[in-house]
Amino acid sequence: MQQPAKQSPGKGGPRLTQGPVGESIRSLMLPMLMGMIALISYNLADTYFVSRIGTLELAAIAFTFPVNFIVGAITMGIGIGTSSVVARLFGAEEREEAERVTLHAIFLGLAIGVCLVSLGLATIRPVFSLLGADATTLPIIERYMSIYYYGGIFLVMPMITNSVLRASGDAATPAKIMATAAVLNIILDPILIFGWGPVPALGVEGAAIATVTANIITMVASISVVYFRDKLIRFAALNLALMTDSWKRILHVGIPSMTSSLVAPLTSAFITYQIAQFGQEAVAGFGIAARFEGLSLLALMALSAAVTPFVGQNFGRKNFDRVEQGVNWCYRFTLVYGLSIAAILALVGPMIAGLFTEDPKALETASLHMRIVPISYATLGIAMVINGAFNAIGKPLQAMITSLCRTVLVYAPLAFILAQFFGIVGIFAAACTANFVSGTIGAVWWRSIYMKQRGMEAPLTSA
Repeated sequence: MQQPAKQSPGKGGPRLTQGPVGESIRSLMLPMLMGMIALISYNLADTYFVSRIGTLELAAIAFTFPVNFIVGAITMGIGIGTSSVVARLFGAEEREEAERVTLHAIFLGLAIGVCLVSLGLATIRPVFSLLGADATTLPIIERYMSIYYYGGIFLVMPMITNSVLRASGDAATPAKIMATAAVLNIILDPILIFGWGPVPALGVEGAAIATVTANIITMVASISVVYFRDKLIRFAALNLALMTDSWKRILHVGIPSMTSSLVAPLTSAFITYQIAQFGQEAVAGFGIAARFEGLSLLALMALSAAVTPFVGQNFGRKNFDRVEQGVNWCYRFTLVYGLSIAAILALVGPMIAGLFTEDPKALETASLHMRIVPISYATLGIAMVINGAFNAIGKPLQAMITSLCRTVLVYAPLAFILAQFFGIVGIFAAACTANFVSGTIGAVWWRSIYMKQRGMEAPLTSA
């Protein structure tokens, strides 16, 4: 058996290559779920408190959702690229290489964060005008985004360091950090939006300030854990040649993964534009439904995120049977969960929407979405799992194509066509169809690619 590389001190290491498969995946998935709930709570808190100001402000915040998602997709792509590379290094027990990649990923994140701030601030008015914002909502959007974009750097950095922690098998620490930041955001939101004591009422600007403050707390905490506790940053590796090599390895997965993440918000932006043709109130209703869709899909998103370190470590260790068992476990979970959520939202969707708006058009739009689109969540979950698995084994192009198949080839064009005949119902029916197609294609393609990849490798250890 090949001897593992010599390890340096620290807590990070291959924790996912032994023990029951389901238990290993759950040990990642459940903390990731808690962390994602904390992350989504940022948007839900903003939506709830801003909705108390008025429908116009709620519609303005709804217009920011696709752009916020784009910023998140860029940071997530770099995080996934980092996680894929580092997880395989941990699986192969090459800790010093993992430390090098971690440091260089942080510098990559800093550079991307500066670019996001500069580009975002320069394009607020033209971008949101293209999305369909009018003279009533655009000034509100501008006030919100001019603050939100400054948080770009503080959003990218913890995405990278938290990805490193998860790649090592520690999903609990990032979850605790994100939960703490979420609580802070929820506390600050009403204080800054409506004012309290000596604090003036800042409106939508207050919501943006609360989010940026929470992001700063997350960044400081996650970098501290990676550096002081796990000692996963090696400054000795700080030279241009090594940094270039690390960036190439990260971006090999990160760029296609970023593209996969970007096509979803870009499609959402197109769908928002389509729905805007039915009125600003319809956009407000869609914004409510979109945020609760994100909440409903959290478990599947956590599962997909858990797949990358689990498959990455076991693939790096050449535990191929364990990889296959893990993916099959994810399939079973996805089917049960997706069908259950569809049934629940069909029953309580109108009541949920009613918590956020009394406008009839907004309420009708949100309720329709919650009755139609969740039918396809099970197959959407399968597609998400497959994307995580493809990224983990260094096959990001396959993950990207699966995503493009769902959004570009099916959802967007079909939504445009069906909207002409069936209105908003046609748009939501197109979403269902796209999810069914991508899940089916993804599962078949994964089986084919993985079996070929497995045949090219010689096992290092038994599963």
